[in-house]
Amino acid sequence: MEISSTITETEPQKFALPVDSEHKATEFHLFSAAAPHMRAFHLSWISFFSCFVSTFAAPPLLPIIRDNLNLTATDIGNAGVASVSGAVFARIAMGTACDLFGPRLASASLVLLTAPAVYFTSIASSPISFLLVRFFTGFSLATFVSAQFWMSSMFSGPVVGTANGVAAGWGNLGGGATQLIMPLVFSLIRDIGAVKFTAWRIAFFIPALFQTLSAFAILIFGQDLPDGNYQRLQNSGNKQKDKFSRVFYHGITNYRGWILALTYGYCFGVELTVDNIIAEYFYDRFNLKLHTAGIIAASFGLANLVSRPAGGVLSDMMAKRFGMRGRLWALWAVQTLGGVFCIILGQVGSLTASIVVMIVFSVFVQAACGLTFGVVPFVSRRSLGVISGMTGGGGNVGAVLTQLIFFKGSKYSKETGITLMGIMIVCCTLPIFLIYFPQWGGMFCGPSSEKIATEEDYYLSEWSSKEQGKGLHQASLKFADNSRSERGRRVHSQTLPSNATPSANV
Repeated sequence: MEISSTITETEPQKFALPVDSEHKATEFHLFSAAAPHMRAFHLSWISFFSCFVSTFAAPPLLPIIRDNLNLTATDIGNAGVASVSGAVFARIAMGTACDLFGPRLASASLVLLTAPAVYFTSIASSPISFLLVRFFTGFSLATFVSAQFWMSSMFSGPVVGTANGVAAGWGNLGGGATQLIMPLVFSLIRDIGAVKFTAWRIAFFIPALFQTLSAFAILIFGQDLPDGNYQRLQNSGNKQKDKFSRVFYHGITNYRGWILALTYGYCFGVELTVDNIIAEYFYDRFNLKLHTAGIIAASFGLANLVSRPAGGVLSDMMAKRFGMRGRLWALWAVQTLGGVFCIILGQVGSLTASIVVMIVFSVFVQAACGLTFGVVPFVSRRSLGVISGMTGGGGNVGAVLTQLIFFKGSKYSKETGITLMGIMIVCCTLPIFLIYFPQWGGMFCGPSSEKIATEEDYYLSEWSSKEQGKGLHQASLKFADNSRSERGRRVHSQTLPSNATPSANV
């Protein structure tokens, strides 16, 4: 896969890929491992993949685990909620950590800190201990934020949606892969001679080891920014160390971040919910074998191989023609269709129809995730990590609320819960209508006609005049220049300011 932008570099550089004035790659070469851009891409998705495998390693083995630990339906529901609730605040914290310390250290540290919880799953002996290990393992899902931050730091605007979509999509693939991996590992260990109540415990050492190795790979081979790591750049004076209070303030006061957090709660949050319930749903409702239910459930998560990346690609394609307004329209339409198919999934009664509708539903809801993070990088330059963390945390909040309301205990049957979840998706996607960028417009309104409605004014508003006097705003100025592509085809008919880099393709 190769996707080219309309921004070129004005001076020769040592990078393998073409770059813009921030040294962000303007092309995305999927099968390249060129440092630092594509290497960061592969490290980010692999580490996130390992965390997904660990977090959702338990659901495909629940029929065995629940017999061993005497888990009730309420215990299983509580553990499912716990597995995604831990990352709510962890994702917000991760975003801030990325802004201040860089995605490399932030990501590797969290992966290493949560790996012991995966190992400890093998010694869980009660409903409480099972809930606790799932809770602490779920913290690792905050690596999603570092992955998206990393991609937004390495890839330029016209391809950032694609980079974010593929990295997150392939990482989320772990939620489907673990549905295949864990039953297979369990069967192999049992066939070797272990009794089933011992085999499932030993099986957890596989995702735990995988997660540990991915953290060391990031530390050894990763790099925060195209020009180097945060600490080295700060020590050399090439990057200013920002203040936590200002970074946090400009993140939480940007209403666009809160809307994206809400809508993400009902695309990614729904995906997390389905990862927790779908294997058991097919196992119980259609009286399937454990392995068969696992294969069907895996198809939901495995759709991430193409669906979430497709969302990122679609976001970039719409932006190229229609600008930011195209990104917003595509996000609303795709996520709303995901809600419609979720409603249908809860209504169909045959196995074949349920599988078909589930796969179509998975494509739309996962593509919406990719489309969301086609918008996120443009909400704030200074507080990119905080906005990414808020949005990612919103996904986990959505998962927690959805499971508490619809899938905890026996208040609703799973098919009724799925239908109601679809209605929630449709309703919670509507606030996208309210997102408006003065320099680009919103879904129903064009850009502001005022002269001050420029990319520079929008991103420099995050810096005080005193900070600008010290030159702290220079990175935002470069980003504003490179984000002109979000005007869509308007950019071809407007004059660039004297400090902008002319496009070779205009």
